[in-house]
Parts: sequence; C-alpha cells; structure tokens
Amino acid sequence: MSERKKLETLVGAPESDRLIGALQHGATRRDVLRLLAAGGMQLAMAGTLAGVAGAAYAQTPRKGGKIRVAGDNGSANDTLDPAKQSNKTDYCRGTMLYNNLVELDGTLAPRPALAESFKTTDARVWVFTLRKGVTFHDGKALAPADVVYSIMRHKDPAVASKAKTLADQIDSVKATGPNEVTVTLSAPNADLPVILGTFYFHIVKDGTTDFTKGIGTGPFKLQTFQPGVRSIVVRNPNYWKPGLPYLDEIEFVGIGDESARVNALLSGDMDLVASINPRSVARVKGSSNASVFVTQSGQYTDLIMHRDTGPGTNPNFVQAMKLLLDRNLMKQSIALGYAVTGNDQPIDPTNRFYTPGLPQTQMDLDKAKFYLAKANLGSTPIPVVASPAAMYSVDMALILQQTARKVGLNLDVKRMPADGFWSNYWLSAPVGFGTVNPRPNADTLFTQFFKSDAPWNESRWKDPKFDQLLLSARAEMDVAKRKQIYADMQTMIRSDAGIGIPLFLATIDGHSNKLQGLSPIPLGGMMGYAFGEHVWLSA
Repeated sequence: MSERKKLETLVGAPESDRLIGALQHGATRRDVLRLLAAGGMQLAMAGTLAGVAGAAYAQTPRKGGKIRVAGDNGSANDTLDPAKQSNKTDYCRGTMLYNNLVELDGTLAPRPALAESFKTTDARVWVFTLRKGVTFHDGKALAPADVVYSIMRHKDPAVASKAKTLADQIDSVKATGPNEVTVTLSAPNADLPVILGTFYFHIVKDGTTDFTKGIGTGPFKLQTFQPGVRSIVVRNPNYWKPGLPYLDEIEFVGIGDESARVNALLSGDMDLVASINPRSVARVKGSSNASVFVTQSGQYTDLIMHRDTGPGTNPNFVQAMKLLLDRNLMKQSIALGYAVTGNDQPIDPTNRFYTPGLPQTQMDLDKAKFYLAKANLGSTPIPVVASPAAMYSVDMALILQQTARKVGLNLDVKRMPADGFWSNYWLSAPVGFGTVNPRPNADTLFTQFFKSDAPWNESRWKDPKFDQLLLSARAEMDVAKRKQIYADMQTMIRSDAGIGIPLFLATIDGHSNKLQGLSPIPLGGMMGYAFGEHVWLSA
C-alpha cells in the first residue's frame, strides 16, 4: 500500500488532501501536528499521522524544477523528425515533443492518446476518433489532416522513413469526419494500434518538412536543439493531459562514455543518465545521492554475420560462431546477472509470443571445430567489429575471440568509437555486433529486422517463406494460431539467419534520489524513453 493510500485509510480522503495540501504550501511537521491536535487528536496518534503524511507528501508529484539528462549517444545525425529517428536519444526527445494516436502502457497494450477511441470489425479498416481541444505548440488545433499527413509520409520513398516497411501495409488514411480518421490496410493486422503507438508514428502538423523546431502536441516545447550537443525543452502550458508535465525544463545531452555518464551523475551534474554498466551499479548504490533503475525487456546485443558477403555466406561458419558464444560466461562476467540467456531467437521470454520449446544452444567447442572444418575458411584473420555504442559488445567480442582461439579460429576484434558507429559500421561490417532496442510486438520486430526488405535487416537474410508467414500472422485473429506462426518464424531465424543472440539485457539507468516517478516500461530504459512526462523532483 502506498503512503498516500495508507493516509487515506487512517483519516479519509478529505482529511488526507488537507494534510498534503498544507505540506505543499510549506507546512512543517510541527504545523501538521498542530492541525491534528486542534482536531482533538492525541499526541501519539498525531505524531504517527504526521509521519505518514510526510511520507505521502514525498510521494506526491510536485510541480516545477529543471533536470539535466544524459543519453548514451549523440551525433550530428540527431533528428527531431519522427520518420528518421533510430536511437534512444532521438526517441527520448521525440516523446517530449510529440504524441501518438495511441500510447503503450506498462504492459505494452495500446491506450487512447490523441485518438480518444479506436475500433475495427475486421482488423483491416480502423476508425480513430480524435480528441477535441488538442493544440500544437504554435497554437494550431489538431485536425484529421495532420494525422493523414503524419502517417502517409512514411510511405513516400523520398522521406526515407525508418518505418516504411511498417507503413507499406497501409493502403489509405482518410479524414472521414470533422474529428475522425479511417485507416485502411492492404490486409488485416490485429496489432495496428500497437504499431501506431511506436516512436515513428508521432503526429506532426500537416505539410511539415522542417523539423528543427520540433512542433508537436507533446508535454514540452522546444527551446534549443543542437544535434550532437544538447537540447532544451520547456513545459507546454497548454498540454492536453491535465496536470502534466510536472517539470519546468529538461536539458538533454548525449554522453557516449559510460564512466563519464556515471561521474556526471555522482557529481550532481546530471539527474538521470542512461545505460549504466553493471560494474558501476555498486558505485552508484554506494552513493548517498543516487540510485539505479532497472528495466528488463527484449533488448539484445547480437552477433551479426552477413549472409550475402564475407564468411557468413557459408552456413557452416554461421553455425560455428553461434556454438562459440559462451552465453553463461557473458551473463555472469559482463551483465553480472542483469540479463536473461538468449537462444538466437529475437523474441524474449517476457513476450507472450516467445517460443520456449527450442533446444538451448550451448557452447560446444567440438561441434564448432567440426563446422569450421567444413567451412574451410583458411587462416586469414576475420575482422569482428564492436563498439561501446552497442551495449556490452566489446566485452562480448573479446570473450568470443578468446573462445575461438581454442578451436584455431583467428578473430580480429576491431573496437570502433561510439561516435558514428551506427551510421558507419553497424550495417556495413560483414561480421560484427549491434544492439536492438525493445519493440512493442513481434510483428514490428520481424518487420524491421528480418523481413527481406527490412531497413535494418542486419544479416541480410532473405526468405520469401518468412515474409509470407509474417503477413499470415498479421491477419490471424486467433491468438493461439498466431503464436504458432510466430514460433515457426523464430525457428527459422534461429536456424538460418546470421544472427547470434546470447543475452536479453536489462537496462540499468542511474538517477538522483531527488528524481521521482520512474516506473519500468518494457520498451526500454528511462520509462520506455518517455520519462519526461512522468517524473518530478522531490523537495
């Protein structure tokens, strides 16, 4: 029971509100004791209630204040265009400035947002009723044309949207009333509202092509944006959610070096920092002014082997590399237990469509040596690209390198800087590592990373049968049948794609003890990157 509920149980809601209100207006503990005593309460009971009221007040969101936040990356490619966003720094800024038609809650279920309701009878034609009284930061009222433009622009090849493969299934988006938009799909998709709740489908003004001003309907308005340097947002006084946000201002920067982020937190220079290494947890917990915030999700750092170029064209090499992944050692020595063992299938055990029955791949040097002999690659060193930008990838690569030596395989680990890694190395290195942030559902993950024409098809694996199963799963309204289709797809990825997934990683963020309101959302750390709207500063 929360302290607020406990207080209401003891004295009732009206008296609870009165006590909290007094504290909010500067009353001290002694003042609260006088209030209670004036009502005839005995001193001992009054003291107990004053303590409960103080604790409840500490949990009560407070208005005002500024925080400084550090993401784990930043570059000149930082963008405020929802269609172009591709990393956690972009997502955090996006959720401060924009809203979706729907938003995803702590269970990743879609809830009304800019659309106050949505409905369908066949999962192909969806009707969204827009919320009234919503305005953009420049005062323009939200209208159906804004929604039509925001969704349809993802289909335009010239936009180069990261969500184009998600939007390809949309046939049309039309205004069908003064406050209504109808989305028609080329084939049924029971998860369309979840897809429209992802970062890419933030709603922008009709006709927007210049996104440097970040004009949306979100909880904050943009004051400053310097790509690769920092951004500053200030409270939107006309936000459509009553009482939100709590903060007056957020300054957001990208700090690629993890130790620098931790130092900034412990020195008080930052109030919230992303992606702390497990090795830093004890140091943060040992501080008197900071804590850690853990979110377990489907995030993974994966070994990538291109199936169309380099050694990955040989399936025996791919099989051997998966057998060389010492998953248990990586979990204990790198993640320090803040992870779940992976099995080269991209759906994690917390997901309702996870397939648990696949045999667990274990490190097996004899089998790896057998497959390498069949691959007949020779003795030429094989470059393996890793970077601090891909969570734990450098440590994973070094463990893999040591294990490979035991079977005569020479892996040359190339440690690349965090700056520029995603644009210059991630999808271009024939063998390397990447990190995939959590996705809200299986369809989104498969569409963006494993469909033949996926923009982030890391291993360049293409299978027409997989693509067809993806379409079949979207149209399947029976959850049990859809789960079986997804099981078949996970099996195909595990067997044939050039992807090794040793672990599903928990995200560990660090925060000042004054920062309140954080709660885990499985889309990723920092409350699924949507912390801005929900956090506040205690007294």
